[in-house]
Amino acid sequence: MILIAIGGNLPSRFGPPLVGLPQALEIVASKDVEILQCSPWYGAYAVPPSEQPDFVNAVARVVTAMPPVELLRRLQTVELEFGRVRGRPNAARSLDLDLLAYDEVRLNDDVQTPHPRLHLRAFVLAPLCDIAPHWRHPVLNQTASELFAALPPPHGVWRLSS
Repeated sequence: MILIAIGGNLPSRFGPPLVGLPQALEIVASKDVEILQCSPWYGAYAVPPSEQPDFVNAVARVVTAMPPVELLRRLQTVELEFGRVRGRPNAARSLDLDLLAYDEVRLNDDVQTPHPRLHLRAFVLAPLCDIAPHWRHPVLNQTASELFAALPPPHGVWRLSS
């Protein structure tokens, strides 16, 4: 199973996050990637807490013949199209596309899958549970539902759409 996280908290040239982020998925899908399923959109407080706007997040399940490193490059190209500027970690951004998992591929030099902080992020796990609650983390050997249940409350995420 190939999983991509999508999020942002700043407007892009496509509009505010709830308008622009679905368009980002359409752009990803137009480039040799088929979106099989997308979770509902979630709101989330910035991590770590800050004065920046709340984030909008979702997780998509995709299929592609591209190898992981090529898919990651493609996601980064779409980020650039949305005006993503890489600066300091955890900064506000117009678009963040993360390759969460690529089948059973594990950490390697080119692409880190599963994403090294996936299991710590409620804003990833909540939408992931909507589309793949039984997906099993290949390193931690826990399902998405188990990982989310293990997070301490409050989670700081809320559903924006169904």
